[in-house]
Formats: sequence, structure tokens, C-alpha cells
Amino acid sequence: MAARENPELERFLREVEEITDIVEELKSDDPEIREKAFQKADEKLEKGCGEAEIVEGCRTKLNRTTINPNPSPSQSPNLPGKCGMESSKVNQEDFLKVLERDAEARRKRRMKSQKLANALKEKGNAAFDKGDYVTAVQYYTDGLEKLRDFQALYTNRAQAYIKLGKYEEAITDCEWALKCNQNCIKAYVHMGKANLSLKKYGEARQCYQKILEIDPNREKLVKEYTNLLELAQKQEQQEKEVVEEFERGNENITTANEVLKKLSSPNKIPLFYLGGVRLLTELMKECTEQTLFRTNSGFSIINDNEIIKRSLTSSMKEPFDVELCVSVLVLWQAVSRGNEENQRLLITFSGTSEQLLDLLSCKESEIYKECLTLLSIYLMSEYGKNLLLCSLNLTRLMQILMGFMIYTDGAAGDAIGILTSLMPENKFKKHCRSDFAVNVLPSFESLLKNLKLVNKQVFPQYMSVIGSIASDKTISRQIAQSEEYWESCLIAIDEATLSVTEAEYRETLYTLLGLMVNLSIEQCCTIQAKALAITERCIFLLSSTDGGILTRATGLLSHVLPQSVEAVENAVKTGIMKKMLRFIKAGGKTTTRYAAKVLAICSRSSEPAREEIVKCDKKFSVLRKLLCSDDELVVGNIALCLSNCFEIPGAATSLLKTDIVRTLLKHAGGDAKENGLQQNTAIALGKLCLAEPRHRAELRELNGLQILASCMKYIK
Repeated sequence: MAARENPELERFLREVEEITDIVEELKSDDPEIREKAFQKADEKLEKGCGEAEIVEGCRTKLNRTTINPNPSPSQSPNLPGKCGMESSKVNQEDFLKVLERDAEARRKRRMKSQKLANALKEKGNAAFDKGDYVTAVQYYTDGLEKLRDFQALYTNRAQAYIKLGKYEEAITDCEWALKCNQNCIKAYVHMGKANLSLKKYGEARQCYQKILEIDPNREKLVKEYTNLLELAQKQEQQEKEVVEEFERGNENITTANEVLKKLSSPNKIPLFYLGGVRLLTELMKECTEQTLFRTNSGFSIINDNEIIKRSLTSSMKEPFDVELCVSVLVLWQAVSRGNEENQRLLITFSGTSEQLLDLLSCKESEIYKECLTLLSIYLMSEYGKNLLLCSLNLTRLMQILMGFMIYTDGAAGDAIGILTSLMPENKFKKHCRSDFAVNVLPSFESLLKNLKLVNKQVFPQYMSVIGSIASDKTISRQIAQSEEYWESCLIAIDEATLSVTEAEYRETLYTLLGLMVNLSIEQCCTIQAKALAITERCIFLLSSTDGGILTRATGLLSHVLPQSVEAVENAVKTGIMKKMLRFIKAGGKTTTRYAAKVLAICSRSSEPAREEIVKCDKKFSVLRKLLCSDDELVVGNIALCLSNCFEIPGAATSLLKTDIVRTLLKHAGGDAKENGLQQNTAIALGKLCLAEPRHRAELRELNGLQILASCMKYIK
């Protein structure tokens, strides 16, 4: 990895740094530092005079700045009678003034050069983005002529050189970038790529290991590049074995080679090519045969054959076209299974990625099933999965796979398997962000509206996939703001609840409610407009005997009710307070958390709700029990509910001779993780004492007045 030597540049950089340090030290307020700086300046002067070329009475050149340490009498600023020491001091001052002027001039020149180099870098980047790598190289080169130590220009030019196949030049640029910054990760990345392309595997591996030494957090990046390195080594070994097997006269290898030659023959009858493709598929038993297919232009032969191409691309397929098309898909499976390089060549071959999606959307079951199988082969490895993510139109893929939700055969399950594997990937989510609401969401809404038509065994899994992609904030917001989506959910709930006793709808309803719970976290006008209708469905579902349905219906209520006063009023009229208290008594951590929030929300804005709680929970026995919970969210919401209920006459009085003051004081003065816990318990304690003054006596006995006083700022 030795760099090409440029002593002049290196010496220049060192001199600039040394002189700049001296100038800065001379400006110091510390006399000792200034004195040392004077000594350095003297040493610099003596060294420069000793090493430089003597011209005009020991006039020296130091980095192109002319300095004369022995000026003529006419030039000397010394006054008559000055001693040698004073003369030396004046010479030092002259020298330092020159240094300062020189440093300032250099600074201005560098700023100007930096500006020009940056402008050229941007032009180079623009050319690179357009794929014009030759022009990009020229711009980067022009930039380096303006500023020789510009690290980014070296790494950018190295990247462009790699695109042009000039790997040695790329390595040289990376070495210069490392001279500018020895910890430049980009330089090691591009140097590793260049060495890999030159099949210098050891050097490439050293580059990737160096990245980890610089930044251990780059483990994922290094793993990706290391995998590519190992894949290249594996590919080279495979191709070597093919040559050896061919020379030995391996029957399969020889036969496969002959079949490929025959398939390249034009103007044969379709049956000829069908037989050849099938025979070739049978021969693809080992990695050696797969490699032979690749090295002998198998992909080109298949794709360039007019009759085979017609079977793959024609929209209206005759029976024979279907048979030949299926045979080619099976051949692609055979050559791709477990062979990463063949997978790469196939999916990146001109037009193949779109062709696969066209075949996947074909109405012929034999064809789309083989397409699903081929895609599933790619998903057997992270490398293959990444190929699909980088090569396919993911939005269109998702649209097509969604269409399988109405199929009753195994294709629906295969489609879900593919979606389940791809959806969690960030690349998938990023790709879908821009057009999810336009190109994907309408299909999902249509399926929700036609629940009778969907495959009920796989549709819940599909909704889980939608939930996974909705973990992306941008996509989640798009869905939550869609009025049509919420309307579709209501229609689906109505359809499912008509047959709520049927097991086939239970999973669909359960998963749909979970998706609605997650999406209802968004605060938007659409949910506010639909809050009353959603609340009505949830209240109906609260009569279910299924614990999972009850929990999710309660969770949905806890998210929707805060967005609509009208929905709260409607819920209170149906006796929801009594149901929430009953759910709390029955236990269940998640249900209790949701129910506590519903109680807090309703009691905050509805007096009938407060009255109902006081009436149903004598002396607040149920709620006081929850104040001892280890779930801070539950405690905070129950404290808020209690503080609302203390507005009802007699409610605070009913708690005399209970441990309510002690319990609330413990939380108000505690060290809670949840910010709202101390606030809500302080509010509850304050309202309790205001509503019933006799609680203040106990508060004094517990030395709680100071804690309450410090928390009174929370009470409005």
C-alpha cells in the first residue's frame, strides 16, 4: 500500500504547521511561552540559513518567503551603538513579523483555494451522480490542483476511478487521502473495493479490518464488505473447479456445455428448446454445473433466444408458451439455488427484474407459483434478500403479492412468506414511503371492505405485515390520515362481528384491532372525525367473551376517546365506567393499563363519568388498590382519575381513616421514572386536601406539607 512519494507536498505541510505554531505562541500572554517561541524562531532561522542555497549574502528562501538574516547597513533597522544581543532581538522581531505576514498570506490563499476546490468538488459530485465518471475525475483533479491536501477529493476521485475500472489509480488516491487523515474510513472502504476487484483478497481484508480498528461500531458495514470478499473468493474457486472438471472429462460438465451450444442455435422448433431447457435443468445438480452455466454465457443464451424470450414476455400465452416459460423458471431455480453469483447475474440481467414481476402477476397458476418459488430461493440468504431489495420495484412487488390474499391455494401463503421476510427491512420501508398511500394502501383498503373474499388463514398475517411497515413514522402517518382506511376498518369490523362466534373471523378481528390500536396513536383530524364511529364499534365489542378482543377494544378506546368529547359522552352513556372497573377487578396487566387510561380520560371531561365511578367504587377500594401497582402508567392515570372524582361532593370525605394520604404522598415525593406520576399524585393530594380539610391534619403528621407545597405548581 506504499504511496507515491511527493516530498515537496509533505515538506510544505510540515513547514506551514510549524510556522503557524510559532506565530500562535508568540501571541501568548505567558512570557515563558513567548520566550520559548523566540528560541524556536532563532533555531528556525539558523537551520534555514544553514540548509538553504546562499544567494546575495546568505539570503535564504523558506517556503517561498525571502528572509535576510544579515541585512546590509542600509537595510538594518539597528541604531548605532546597539549591542549584539539587542541586534539579535531586532533580527528576531523582523523574522517574526515576516513569519506573521507569511502565515496571514498563506491563510488567505488557502481560503481562496478551499472555496475553489469545494466548488469543483460539487461539480464532480454532480457528474458522478449522473454516471459521467470521466468528467467527475477531471473536476476532482482540478480541485486537487487548487488544494493538494483536500481529503474528500482523493476519496471521491478514487470512487470514480473504481467505476471506470482504474483500480490502481483508486488505490493511489486512497493512500493520499490517508496521508491527509490516517483515520479516513472512506479511504479504506474504496481501497478495499479496488483491491477486491484486482483479486488482491489479503489486501482487501486488511482494509476492512482497519475500519474496525478505527471505529468498532462499523461492524455491520465491515461484515457486508467481508461477505462480498468471501463471495468473490468462492466464485473464483468455483470457476477454477469447472476448468479442472472439464479437463478431466466430467460427463455432466461436458453434456451441459454441449446443451448450451445447441440452445444458442437459432430457428429451431419450440419443442427443441423445451427439451434442451429441461435437460439442462436436470444437469444442474452441483455447484460446478451451476458455475459452468454462468461462465459459458448461460443467462445470455436463454435470454437472447427469440422463442424462449417470447414465452417469457408475451401477455397472451399459448399452452406451449406456458410450458416453455415454466421450464425456464425451473431452470433459473436450479442454477440459482445456493449460488449467490448466479443469483446476482440473473436478477441484474437486463430486463429480468421487471420480467419476473410481470410473470408473478400472470394469471397462469403454474407460472406465478414457480415465480414465488424462485423469489423464495433468494430469501434463503441475506445476500439474496439484499439483491431483491436493491433490484426489484418493491412497491409493485407488494401490490402484486397483496393480490394473492384472495387466492385459496398455497400461493397466498408463499406470498405472505416473501412479504414477511422483506417488510422489516429498512430498505423496503424507505422505498415505500413516497408512494405507499397512493399505490399500496388502496389495495389494502379494498381487501378490508371485501373480507368475505380474502383467504382468512393468511389475511391476519398480511395485516401483521402492514403493521410492521407502519412502524415507519412516515408510513404510519400516511395510513392514519386516510379517511378511507378508517372507513374500511369499520366495514371490516361490522363484517367480522356478524359472525363473531366463528373462529375464522377471530384472528382477523384480533389482528385488525391491534393494527388500529397502533395507528390511533397518531393525533390527526381524520381520527377525530371517525372517533365516535370507532367508539361505537369498540363498545359493542366490549360484550365479547374473548379476552384478546376485549383488551384490544379497550386499548383502541384509550387512544380514540381523548380526541373527541362527543365520543366520551357517548361512551359514558353506555355505562363504560362500570365495565372498566370490572375489567380492572378481573386483572390482566395490559387490560388494566388501558382501562385506567379510559377512566382518567372520561372522568376528566365528564361529570356523569365521575359520578358513576364514585357510585360504583365505594370508598374507591378498586382504585386505591391500583395505587399500589408497580406499573407507573397505571398509578399515574388512577391518581388523575381520583383527582377528578374528588370534585364530587362527599368523595374526599369517604376516604377519611384510609391510607390515601400516605399512599399519594409516597408517590408525590418519590423518584418516579414516568414524568406524569409525581404530577398526577400531587394534584390528587392537593385536591383531596382542598375538598376535605381534615386530610390536612394527617398530611401535617406525615410531614408532607413541604412536599405538597413543592408540588402545588402542578395544580391549576
